[in-house]
Amino acid sequence: MPWWSLAILVFGVNFTFWGTVGLTRLMSRVVSRVHPPKPPVYPDNVVAIRDDPAGRRARQINLTVDDVAILIPAHNEAAVIEDALHAIMKLVPLKNVHVISDGSTDDTFEIALRVGARALKTRRNVGKAGALKEAIHRFKLVERFPVVMLLDADTRVQPGYFDAALPLFDSLDVVAVAGCVRVDGSRMLSPVGNLLVGHRMRIYVIGQRIVKFGQTSRRLNATPIVPGFASLYRTAVLPRIDMNPPGLAIEDFNMTFEVYQGGLGKVGFTLGAVAVTQDPDNFHDYIKQTKRWALGFWQTVRRHPPRLNLFTAMLTLTLIEVVTSCLLLLLVPGVLLILVMPDLVGGAGTWPVFGPVYAFVAAHMNLSRILYGFGIPDLAMTVMVAAIERRPRLLLAAPFLPLVRVLDAAIGLYAIPQAWLAKSNGRWTSPARHEAPAAGQHRKIEEEQAAAAAIEAAAFGFAPPLAPAGLDPAGLDPAGLDPASLEGEQHASG
Repeated sequence: MPWWSLAILVFGVNFTFWGTVGLTRLMSRVVSRVHPPKPPVYPDNVVAIRDDPAGRRARQINLTVDDVAILIPAHNEAAVIEDALHAIMKLVPLKNVHVISDGSTDDTFEIALRVGARALKTRRNVGKAGALKEAIHRFKLVERFPVVMLLDADTRVQPGYFDAALPLFDSLDVVAVAGCVRVDGSRMLSPVGNLLVGHRMRIYVIGQRIVKFGQTSRRLNATPIVPGFASLYRTAVLPRIDMNPPGLAIEDFNMTFEVYQGGLGKVGFTLGAVAVTQDPDNFHDYIKQTKRWALGFWQTVRRHPPRLNLFTAMLTLTLIEVVTSCLLLLLVPGVLLILVMPDLVGGAGTWPVFGPVYAFVAAHMNLSRILYGFGIPDLAMTVMVAAIERRPRLLLAAPFLPLVRVLDAAIGLYAIPQAWLAKSNGRWTSPARHEAPAAGQHRKIEEEQAAAAAIEAAAFGFAPPLAPAGLDPAGLDPAGLDPASLEGEQHASG
């Protein structure tokens, strides 16, 4: 097997294909900046769209933050929710911020009230999807707002998020916008924590800049997930999305599949819509979260039958490559051990059982092929991510990052039969959280991230900030909630 074929099998055709689409998209943006097209003209700032179950609606363009409801589902997030609320309240009106505490046993609900958010709490843990569905109904978000942001309680939305994300809704077929996630660089972590967070950083940087940027192009639009950490949805499509079907571990894969398989529209994405989140910094929480993500993905695949569309075609290719890549990643350590065994133990190549195995493996693979087909490309990704994120210390973890990829592969394969055998109730347990650093340190970190985002914005040609404009989201006073709809729950308005 030549080294380049090993690289393709491990990293996948998807990586190459969507990277090419993303590069083409980038080049077209560069050209459009040199020769900008004429902006579309819409009468009275409103465009009519097709009928939906809720009746004839109109989609508003030139949205502002006044049009965005913020919905934060939280389960025992007392350590982080206050910081998340302060961050989002700097960007949107206070009256737009809503929290639902899902069976929390700590002070999550009380903190949300104290900070000034509208808040509900469930009597028991019903799971993130169940909490979202309940809150959207009780807060009447579909009737009151044209757009809702689903925001995790450990996520800090960065300045410029809405300036970059909301213009994507000017395209009438875009019904959801995925945010750009960045790891929380403000925490002091152990070596294991730095390794796990550094691995996630690689996934985010490579996955978003190469794969997702291509998957959310206008013509080839087929991304498998709008991550739930900080995502935007048109509220008009929410009644047509089954947010909480039984048997799913997580909701964001399912909501994205519902968008595509239901023909509701397309997904937008921009690297300028940045939000910072906390990732697990210990193996227990990391394995638990990764297993939950993998299980939720395969459960969603099981739930949605294939259809004759681009999304199903791209998903099929993804599934084949996920399984192939995971199998090869699990084989790499064993192949390495077999190849080096004769050097470690003299005469091992002549052992009765091991000898034929070694001869077979050596006939198809050697150390140099693994180095060029797996080791060097993996190191190149780490170097690129360290340069983009300006994190040279990530290079210290480079020798160990492939081991975390092998762990991910094992979890990914384990989740496949579990998706058909295990039952999930959707209930969640948050990973260990860490309180945010001092405000001064936050400002310094956010300034550095804003500078990096500005550089990327110049490269990727983001739309300029929105001019003040808008309509009353639903002809309602945003502060006017029907008290009867909140019967049996605790509620406060900021």
